Amino acid sequence: MKTIHIFIIFIIVVLIQLFIPFQMIFNQETILEKGTVYKFKTQPVDPTDPFKGKYINLNYEINTYKTNDSLWQRNEVIYVYLVEDSLGFAKIDTINRALISNNSNDYIKAKVRWYSNYSNELSIELPFNRYYMEETKAYDAEVAVRNRQRDSLPNNTHALVYIKDGETVLNDVIIDNISIKDYVEKDDSE
Repeated sequence: MKTIHIFIIFIIVVLIQLFIPFQMIFNQETILEKGTVYKFKTQPVDPTDPFKGKYINLNYEINTYKTNDSLWQRNEVIYVYLVEDSLGFAKIDTINRALISNNSNDYIKAKVRWYSNYSNELSIELPFNRYYMEETKAYDAEVAVRNRQRDSLPNNTHALVYIKDGETVLNDVIIDNISIKDYVEKDDSE
């Protein structure tokens, strides 16, 4: 009888261990299928996470917001409401400490980095600042993005981010309308 109880507990533990990653994957896939895609202009760096591997650290042009409200706290959770500009890139519409129930714009849950009393700017930490890549291609990708951002062409590098109910999925980084994975492959073959 004791063996049956242990077996049942074992099965329950296994099911829980399987459920959690499947739920995480399902949530990400739901955002990709039903979320709204936004393009974010980027500025990269190339660090390494010892547990997750190589990634491109993405900084975004919309990482600050002008506001006279100076009572922001570091790491405070905020809601960043977005609209698209005339070129189709994400632009901050408004920022609030609480969810605005009557605002129909897509929003992101982000964090406050700091507030500058001098410039009246709120610095924002967006939740999708790491794009993980195959380790052998991450450095080439970072160099490609950095080189393309130095040229005089505007809007040639951006991230595609899907947003649904405040949750986000960084789907791709685009250079000259080509996925960064394909762009690095193209540069290797030349």
